[in-house]
Amino acid sequence: MKWLKRIVIALFSLALLGVGAIVAAYFYVLPDLPDVSTLKNVQLQTPLRIYSSDGKLISQFGEKRRIPLKLDEVPKPLLQAFLATEDARFYEHGGIDPVGVLRAAIVMLTTGEKKQGASTITMQVARNFFLTRDKTIIRKVKEIFISYHIEQLLTKDEILELYVNRIYLGQRAYGVGAAAQVYFGKNVQDLSLSEMSLIAGLPKAPSTLNPITSPSRALARRNVVLMRMNEVGYINQAEYEAALQEPLVAKYHGAEIDLYAPYISEMARDYMVQKYGEEAAYTNGYNVYTTISSDLQLLAQQALRNNVYAYDERHGYRGPAAVLWTDVKPDNAQIQAELAKIVPVQELQPAAVLSIDGQQAKVLTAKGETKIIKWDGLKWARKFITDKRQGAVPKSAADMLNVGERIWIRDNGQHLQLSQVPEVASATVSLDPYNGAIRTLVGGYSFSQSQYNRVTQAKRQLGSNIKPFIYAAALEKGFTLATLINNAPINKPDISQGTAWRPKNSPDIYGGPTRLRVGLAQSINVMSVRAMRHIGLDAAIDKLTKFGFDPNDLPRNESLALGSPSVTPLQVATAFNAFANGGFLVEPFYIERVEDSYGNVIERANPTLACKPNGATAQSSDEVMAFGDNNLTAEAPVAQCFEQTGRFAPQIISEQTAFLITEALKSVIWGGGDWSKGTGWQGTAWRAAQLIKRHDIAGKTGTTNESRDTWFSGFSPTLTSTFWVGFDDHGRQLGRTAWNANGEKDQITGTEAGAKTAGPGWNEFMHNVLKGTPETTAIPPEGIVSVRIDLATGKLTRKTDYTSAFEYFISGTEPKEYISETQDENNLFIDAPADDLFQ
Repeated sequence: MKWLKRIVIALFSLALLGVGAIVAAYFYVLPDLPDVSTLKNVQLQTPLRIYSSDGKLISQFGEKRRIPLKLDEVPKPLLQAFLATEDARFYEHGGIDPVGVLRAAIVMLTTGEKKQGASTITMQVARNFFLTRDKTIIRKVKEIFISYHIEQLLTKDEILELYVNRIYLGQRAYGVGAAAQVYFGKNVQDLSLSEMSLIAGLPKAPSTLNPITSPSRALARRNVVLMRMNEVGYINQAEYEAALQEPLVAKYHGAEIDLYAPYISEMARDYMVQKYGEEAAYTNGYNVYTTISSDLQLLAQQALRNNVYAYDERHGYRGPAAVLWTDVKPDNAQIQAELAKIVPVQELQPAAVLSIDGQQAKVLTAKGETKIIKWDGLKWARKFITDKRQGAVPKSAADMLNVGERIWIRDNGQHLQLSQVPEVASATVSLDPYNGAIRTLVGGYSFSQSQYNRVTQAKRQLGSNIKPFIYAAALEKGFTLATLINNAPINKPDISQGTAWRPKNSPDIYGGPTRLRVGLAQSINVMSVRAMRHIGLDAAIDKLTKFGFDPNDLPRNESLALGSPSVTPLQVATAFNAFANGGFLVEPFYIERVEDSYGNVIERANPTLACKPNGATAQSSDEVMAFGDNNLTAEAPVAQCFEQTGRFAPQIISEQTAFLITEALKSVIWGGGDWSKGTGWQGTAWRAAQLIKRHDIAGKTGTTNESRDTWFSGFSPTLTSTFWVGFDDHGRQLGRTAWNANGEKDQITGTEAGAKTAGPGWNEFMHNVLKGTPETTAIPPEGIVSVRIDLATGKLTRKTDYTSAFEYFISGTEPKEYISETQDENNLFIDAPADDLFQ
């Protein structure tokens, strides 16, 4: 009895000491214990996601990949897999599992190794949210007390929901939603039992049990999880054995990008960082919906690349990317391994030349495939000498290729083609005319090559794209589309230049007095200069500023009339939008709305609208049309205008002036006159008419001195688009070519220019955008009249033959005088002074 009494006293003393130690430990760590009530409103770190306007994921930014889920969105077998493996008594203990602790201690005492963990799911939540992973006694004490507090604050389901969303599962994946995407490319609801078990096995050691880097260990761990599920009764024997037979199919899946549009996503990322701060932008789970139309963006990207390839091939082949061997050929496996190191560039894939046979070549790809490049894919490859000179037309594959060379190839949609990474740069942007929404934006050929966004950052000389704005100002100063302007050499020096400035036409041909419509359609330089002289330099600069151009970029001399200002493609598209929408300068914007991680809209665009507060618009509601196959529908301007909460864009030119310039810009594409009578004439963009074959498009070519910059800007009733092509090196000229890409002479010869260099990209894009949509008939706005004029003099005429045509005028500006039927039109202006304007 004495010994029993002593044992009881000793045990009681030990218990008191234990309780005292626990109380002392609690008060010791109490100042460092976090406020677990923050778990009630925890903000899980989720990445920034950028979407197109139609919900396609464009990009994802942030170090942690996480897809937060509600507990009822997680499949029950996956929850059971975690419970069976990590904490089978989760719903029975109070945060610390004495049975689990005792079992782990017994295992450690009997084996000498720590084979069994004692951490509960609650303790793991405590560690993941509030503690480091340092293996110290103090950290373990804190973990225990924090776990107790968590159990008092949250329900078991709330704790489990935090766990499945927070747990690190390797490959930057946090939570089961992200892990399902990373390892299997699936939504968590679509996982098989085997896949769920593999994910549930990862928390123990996400790196060493990773199925991508350690597949054998991951498979063994999966089998342990399945065994535990079977032992505790979550799955039966048949399910267990079936899951064991499933092979390991895990592989890395990046973010499920639906639309690759890196330039606009980078703009959106930068906006979010600037507005919300870097940490919040990357971790608060914002969803940014841009104004980009995924269908149109894909068309713009492809049109730009096709156009760049065409230019690049017109100028010749610059030779192989590298030489892999010269004498002894390595085996195909070695060659393939070298090719696999090369990152593809857009459609371009690396390949090695294995053999050459006449007019074809056999190549090996990075995938180990042997392919044949036939003559159709080779014959373009004249030797590049300079941007202005190319070598002779090749006769065989040996003229441009050698065995052992590493080359680039691409599938052009018809056949395999020898290719090369283009050196020329390009950019394009498209806007909604009525609210300024950016529908497409491509800042360059390849974002991986250059992150320089030429749409918003590259200021390039505008060239003849400036002329519609000069003529718009001239119409406001009394000119009409029928005004005769002298198309003759300018001999008067510009005193402000300091030297005699004599602008020339391109080509250097002069036709005497010419109607304004023709001067714009054929981009006649001297007529533009004379029109600006009529306006006055100050008035021209003022008008260009109203179109959105920076006055600091506008030189105060007459070169302004020929496009000497340097501007960005976005500024150009914004200015052209005013012609498409009836004269309003709408502000371009690219973010439609921003949502938080719960889908609440925290920011929404408030665009300027192309209408007046009273509801008057540049287009009537019955003119609204759908964009056919591309699912782009013009928003009803009338409906927009009656939204009194909206912002209204300033009207910078009258609706009538916008209509007249648009009509003249249609002549850039369609020309005019009667070809059957020998009086027909072409506009500079006649190729657009050949391809697109519709009359509701308008546009303008643009080329600068020495062809350093080329432009094509134009619009349909529902979309305005600008294409630019040039070199990032401002001093490098686009050059000239004497042959087309097939090694044959054709119409694309001579000096590169807007119609030949930038125009084809615009033509392809708009052709595909408008495919399957009805053509729209232009309805003149109120205040526009149409009268028949004599084409030679611009005066009224009673003739109805090829010498006359109907022309539009702002009411009151139409000619009042009829041409004399006996007058000799051929000598009408023969004695006119060289610099006079004729009306």
